[in-house]
Order: sequence, then C-alpha cells, then structure tokens
Amino acid sequence: MFGRRGTAVVLGSLALVVSTFVAAPAGTAGTGADDGSVTCTGDATSRYDPPLTLQPRRTRNIAEVRYSCTTGPGRTVRATSTFVSTAPSASCLSYSPANGTETVRWADGARSVIRIDSATVVRVAGYLISEQSGRVVEGRGRGHAVRRSVTASSRQLPTDCLGSGLKGTTSGVQLEILP
Repeated sequence: MFGRRGTAVVLGSLALVVSTFVAAPAGTAGTGADDGSVTCTGDATSRYDPPLTLQPRRTRNIAEVRYSCTTGPGRTVRATSTFVSTAPSASCLSYSPANGTETVRWADGARSVIRIDSATVVRVAGYLISEQSGRVVEGRGRGHAVRRSVTASSRQLPTDCLGSGLKGTTSGVQLEILP
C-alpha cells in the first residue's frame, strides 16, 4: 500500500512521536516523599463498553495497568492501577478525548488518585496515541501535576468494526508525576 519508502516514513514518524514521550529518571514521589517526581512505564489492557463500531457513541474505557516506576537513580518500585474514562463520542474511525481517573496502588500499600482533565488523541499508522495531563487529587503526591502518554493498538482485526465491534486494546503507558 505505501511501498518501502512510505512504510519507512510512517515507521520513522511513529518512532519520533513515541520517543517524545520518553523522560529522564525522576525523584521520590512514588516512595513516600510528596515533594519529588516519579516516572512509571508499563503495559495496559483495556476494554471498551460498549465495543467500538463504525457508529460513534458514548463509550467507557476501563484499563488495568502494571507499572515499573523509577523513583531515583537505580531505584524502582512496582505499582498497578485502574484507569476509567468515558469518551462522549467514540468509534473505530474517531475517538474524542476523554477525561478520566486513574487509581495507582503502590507496592507499599499507598495509593494515588489521579484526575485526567486534558487529552490530545491522534492516530498514527494504526496506533491510537494519547497525550494526557492532570493532577494527583488524593493520596501520595497530592497536588502534583501529571503527564500520561498512551500508545494503544487493537487486539482485534479492523474488520471487527463491521460486526461485534472492537472490544479493547493493549497499550504502552508512561505516567509522570511531576515535582
């Protein structure tokens, strides 16, 4: 469809977009100190309710995320989270930005509740890329600004949009709690 040169351009563009989401190791927000920062990277499995079809409609997205978080040079902690958002209009062809809430559960039993209130969504070479921002509203890191980047791909064939719909995605996620 694209040819070799077109494929190289698309893959190069995707690599450039994804590389802009990579950040340097951060401080101590995930370890109990509320004045530092933390960078988490992980994988998410999400599901759409109802599944995405060609018809735009209000859709809920529920994602379960597993993170490895850098809290300082050579220091990492594990965390899991649940992210829930509702898009006012979503389909296989378009996805409107959605506000959402992520509840991070740190390995030491603490938690952080994050409110996402701004998002930019683009499609690049079959991937849905979302750059989100918000704030920690409760728990560890309360009051700190947050950046969240998601690169999602469907676990199904695009032709499923014509029938039962796309039920979910797998994603790479980066979460930054800023100082």
